[in-house]
Amino acid sequence: MRRLFPVTDQTPVPDEDEWSFDALAEAYAYPDTEGPYLRANMVSSLDGAGQHEGRSHPLSSDTDMRIFGTLRALADVVVVGAETVRQEGYRPARAREVFADRRAAAGQGPAPAIAVVTASLDLDFGLPLFTSPLIPTIVLTGASAPPDRVREAEVAGADVVIAGDGPGVEPARAVEALASRGMRRMLTEGGPRLLGQFVAAGVLDELCLTVAPLLTAGTAQRIAGGPAVSAPEQFRLESLLEEAGFLYTRYRRI
Repeated sequence: MRRLFPVTDQTPVPDEDEWSFDALAEAYAYPDTEGPYLRANMVSSLDGAGQHEGRSHPLSSDTDMRIFGTLRALADVVVVGAETVRQEGYRPARAREVFADRRAAAGQGPAPAIAVVTASLDLDFGLPLFTSPLIPTIVLTGASAPPDRVREAEVAGADVVIAGDGPGVEPARAVEALASRGMRRMLTEGGPRLLGQFVAAGVLDELCLTVAPLLTAGTAQRIAGGPAVSAPEQFRLESLLEEAGFLYTRYRRI
């Protein structure tokens, strides 16, 4: 893998063997900010597809999965939509020995919590995501969520957090609720509808986007869906890595 940006005369360009997990952790370190910081990690084909046959994995690569694991290891919490949990078969985040010292030094637990955004709580609470996580799974929902489903989630061990006055979750309140629990370094892995809600609410600080050298055609969803914003929000390129035609980009909100 090679770094395409930023590169100066003083910047070494490591070869593939030098991109250890520590090197990736440095490349993707969260900025030193006082408030919450929400980054997204997504993958897209050359023609803009965020999924293939309903899943993102066919667009991924081994290096993309290494970056995926690194971004998780740096986060306090991973925020994901209920539909993505169902489609991608989400499991609890696992502790990674290679990141243990780094997480301990940052005051983090052994693994990030998973926070599932859902209005209906249409989830299987018998899955390992709820029955055997290292950190209790959080369910973000609205005030008018079905009471029986809320009770079922709590019995399963989930931490149910109300982040909206109606049935759904308000993105800004979700960010505030997680930050109030000490989860300042946030990562969302989608899906497209959830990412679109974060974009529309103006609470997304950073996008880590893998551009796969693949064409899919078809009608697959983009990485962000939902209503368009009134004016496009500008992001600046922070870094760009490349390997085997895959581009690993990092953009930060201006």
